[in-house]
Amino acid sequence: MSDNILSVIPTDPHWQPDPEAADRAAAIAAELAPGPPDGIEPEVEVSWHDAITIVDCGANLMAIGCPRCGGSVDLGWWTDLLETRADDGLATLLTQVPCCGRELALDTLTYDWPCGFARFEIAVWNPGRGWFTDEELTALADALGRPVRQVMAHI
Repeated sequence: MSDNILSVIPTDPHWQPDPEAADRAAAIAAELAPGPPDGIEPEVEVSWHDAITIVDCGANLMAIGCPRCGGSVDLGWWTDLLETRADDGLATLLTQVPCCGRELALDTLTYDWPCGFARFEIAVWNPGRGWFTDEELTALADALGRPVRQVMAHI
């Protein structure tokens, strides 16, 4: 069986909300997720991480591009890099990209589908819906007190 996970993360990968703000935003996310047609309630999971963590899109990831040269970033290189850095909790997002050799932050690469990096995440497992709308993202951002972005994973 596969799962879909609709995650909301702050646009600043270092930032974390206070628990009250996280609870408000999680409640909004739960309201916005009707769940799959089989009637099973979606699970909302709130996570605080000690270090920056990848919030990827799983099997949805089709390509990664470089914003500097417009070249493609090899998915195997990216996966190997993240596995290597997993032990240090992504202490830095800076890396030298193989396409043009420039030093860039991983969160500035162009991901198709979107991926992100965060120390805080609200994940809605099997939300029974697609992406949050701009208005819904604004409501979630207002509840947290910071701008947010979303990632849709398929695992």
